[in-house]
Amino acid sequence: MKRTFFFAALFIVLLFLFFFVGKTSPAKEITWGVNFSEKQAERLGLDWKETYLALLEDLGAKNLKIAAHWDLLEPRDQQFFFEDLDWQMDRAKEHGAKVLLAIGMKTPRWPECHIPSFAETFSKEELRAQILEMLSQVVARYKDHPALEAWQVENEPLLAFGKCPWRDFSFLQKEMELVQSLDSGHDVFTSDSGELSLWWNASRLGDKVAVTLYQKIWSGELNTYLSLPFPAVSYQRKAWLVEKLFGKKVIVGELQAEPWVKGELEHSTIAEQEKTMPISQVQDNISFARQTGLGTFYLWGAEWWYWRKTKYEDASFWEEARNVFSHDEKL
Repeated sequence: MKRTFFFAALFIVLLFLFFFVGKTSPAKEITWGVNFSEKQAERLGLDWKETYLALLEDLGAKNLKIAAHWDLLEPRDQQFFFEDLDWQMDRAKEHGAKVLLAIGMKTPRWPECHIPSFAETFSKEELRAQILEMLSQVVARYKDHPALEAWQVENEPLLAFGKCPWRDFSFLQKEMELVQSLDSGHDVFTSDSGELSLWWNASRLGDKVAVTLYQKIWSGELNTYLSLPFPAVSYQRKAWLVEKLFGKKVIVGELQAEPWVKGELEHSTIAEQEKTMPISQVQDNISFARQTGLGTFYLWGAEWWYWRKTKYEDASFWEEARNVFSHDEKL
C-alpha cells in the first residue's frame, strides 16, 4: 500500500512539474486574428456591418474567425438565409482577409447552441439529421470561396458549457468526417477548452485544434471572480503533446480581450467590466500569449472594443488591437 501511494504521489508531482514549471520558447512567427459574431454586435446595439467593416478597414485585420450561427442561417425549416454571411465573406475577400468559419449547432457566443426555434422540439435523431443537412448546405456554398481559410466544426463541443442538448463525441466525429468529405481542400478544426482539458479527446478528430486562452473569469459556481492559475508553459507543453501524440497543430481560437462579467455584458457597468478587463489586462494577455510559444491567436472581444469606442468614447482597447494587427511579428 505504501509503495502504491508513493508512486501515485510521485506521478502527480511529475505531472505538476511538467505542466506548471519551466520556461517557454516563443514562436518564431505569430499570426494575429479576431473573432466576429453578427449576433454579438447586435446584442451590444451596434450596426454589425459597420463594426465588421471597421475591423477590416480601420484595424486592418487580415484573419477573421466568423461565427456562422445556425438560427441565422436557417430561420425556417429548409429555408436558408445566406445573405448576411455572403456579405461577410465577400467583404473579407475584397480586403484580402482570410476566414476561419465556425459552423454547427454550437458556435461562439451565448447561448453557445444557436438552435433555430423550429427545431427546438425535435427529437435527438431529428436534430442530428437537421444539423448534418445544414452543414452540407453551408460547406457546399462556401468551400470554393476565395476568403475561406479553414472550417471549425462546433465550438468546444465536448465542454459542458452553454444551453445545449448534449455532448456527443460519436456525432461530432460524424460531423467532422462529413465536412472533410465535402471539402478536402481546407483544414477542419475541432476545438476545446484551453484551461479545462488536455485537448486529447478533441485532437482525435479533424486536422487541427483550436483552444481558448482565458486569464480572468466570473465563476457562477463559486459566485466570485477568478484569476486562472495556468502558466504559459502549460499551454506550450499540452500543444507539444498533441503534436507528438496526434500529429496536430494547436492554435488559440479565443484569446480573451473582453470582460467576463456576472450577467450580460451589454447591461454591465464600466466598473464591473474593469474587474476582469482593464486595458492593462488586455496587454498582459497579449504578452502571455506570446510566451506560450503558440503561433496563431484570434482575439476575443472585437464587438466590445467597438462598443466602448463608439458608445463610451474609450478607444483604448480598439487602439491596442490596432497595435497588434499592425505588426507582422517575426520573433
